[in-house]
Amino acid sequence: MTGAAKKKLPIGIQTFADMASGEYYYVDKTAHIYQLVEQGRYFFLSRPRRFGKSLLIDTIKTLFEGREELFRGLYVHDKWDWKQTHPVIRLSFADGVMQNRSQLDTHILELLEETAERLGISLDNTSIHGRFRELIYKAHEHHCARAVVLIDEYDKPILDNITAPNRARELREGLKNLYSVLKDADPHLRFCLLTGVSKFSKVSLFSGLNNLRDITLSTDYSTICGYTDTDVDSVFAAELSGLDREQIRRWYNGYSWADQQNAAVYNPFDLLLLFQERRFAPYWFESATPTFLVDLLAERGIFTPRLEQMQTEAELLSRFDVEQIATEALLFQTGYLTVHHVEEPMTGYWLYTLGYPNVEVESSLNQALLPALGVNEAPRQRLALFRVLQSADLEALADHLKGLYASLPHDWYRNNPIARYEGHYASVFYSHFAALGLDVTVEDSSNAGKVDMSVDFNGTIYLFEFKVVEQVPTGKALQQLKDKGYAAKYLGEGKPIYLIGVEFSREQRQIVGFEVEQMN
Repeated sequence: MTGAAKKKLPIGIQTFADMASGEYYYVDKTAHIYQLVEQGRYFFLSRPRRFGKSLLIDTIKTLFEGREELFRGLYVHDKWDWKQTHPVIRLSFADGVMQNRSQLDTHILELLEETAERLGISLDNTSIHGRFRELIYKAHEHHCARAVVLIDEYDKPILDNITAPNRARELREGLKNLYSVLKDADPHLRFCLLTGVSKFSKVSLFSGLNNLRDITLSTDYSTICGYTDTDVDSVFAAELSGLDREQIRRWYNGYSWADQQNAAVYNPFDLLLLFQERRFAPYWFESATPTFLVDLLAERGIFTPRLEQMQTEAELLSRFDVEQIATEALLFQTGYLTVHHVEEPMTGYWLYTLGYPNVEVESSLNQALLPALGVNEAPRQRLALFRVLQSADLEALADHLKGLYASLPHDWYRNNPIARYEGHYASVFYSHFAALGLDVTVEDSSNAGKVDMSVDFNGTIYLFEFKVVEQVPTGKALQQLKDKGYAAKYLGEGKPIYLIGVEFSREQRQIVGFEVEQMN
């Protein structure tokens, strides 16, 4: 759409009235909202931070309040009954950090009081549980219409304290006291939506609220938050000039909650900052990546190449609580891994294949993990690797990697179980390359089998096979690359291809073999 008029970038804008003013770019999500309202009444949605959840909540609030003038030209305008309005109770935990039950209770009481004043209601109960119940009942009675309850970032008080389990449990009980009101409020509720980053189990936080439908993995709502490729090419057409469209896709697209080609979305925060700054950078990752995530992955000895293709079942993706944080659930719900494929190998059993959504997340997370793997001065090492690859000097690459392994602290080996097997060497190797944002594929498949790692950089293909010399004879790594014919799938591309056999020694804690053969 050449010649499209430019508008303001809605960076940080979470109020629908501002978005609907016509000054800002706006992606219409009212088709999803209308479908949601028509399908049921109680919903839960999990999405990573900075994904537009607050704007979604405010849009729904404005819709139920009947502010028709703001929806003209949008999907829902001609389908909504504007004569019927509903009192809206919106509670948000997005702002501030509460570190104990007292602070949480004070915050909740303030929210309830502010809402009551806005709705013209006076509350008599003194307890949180009682005031919330009274607010819902009186809203229905006073406005002669069932109430709408919208809770934004319902889990943030817990997540802010997740590294302090006792405090997190205390805050969880405070929120449970609030949310438990909803199960008996059905006669007074028209619609209810809770949004957040994580999905805590119903037993721990939503006891008795069995009618709450989780739409996190629903194909119908996979694009309810975020921007699709179509949105980028139409709504933001005026911002694309001078930017590599395919690079935008590689860097920021790829978040998915369904096994559909058209279900992938961009994180709005990334895209808007790219259009503002006009340069590629890890905007979302750098905005608030929790250190506890990196620490937890290191503590569990995660095999980093596995993160590119992690398989799990739907139940594990939803298993998240203070006492039990499954690695898959943590990485998926926080947005560091996303759905790549869904299959049903047997009736009723759904298997999810997860992987990185895009280059930004893969490169940034691996860069953050390198120090946890024992790599000192990771940024300097990253630059050194880039320069070696740019020069296509394979001898220099061997020297660089040997120097990298030589720099790993002795104490790190002694204190970390992962160092006792091949996984440690492969983790350091993979994460070092992935941190550059290169086109790296682990267990790259061909009709001959799977090569351990492939790298496509600057028009050159590098195929790596790893072995531990205490397990196999010297020279086996390169020989396997040749015997299996792993390079065959690349021969038609006309690019230089290097077969590289990398051999590690557990005893020497070092690369002891680095054999290279170039394919013509």
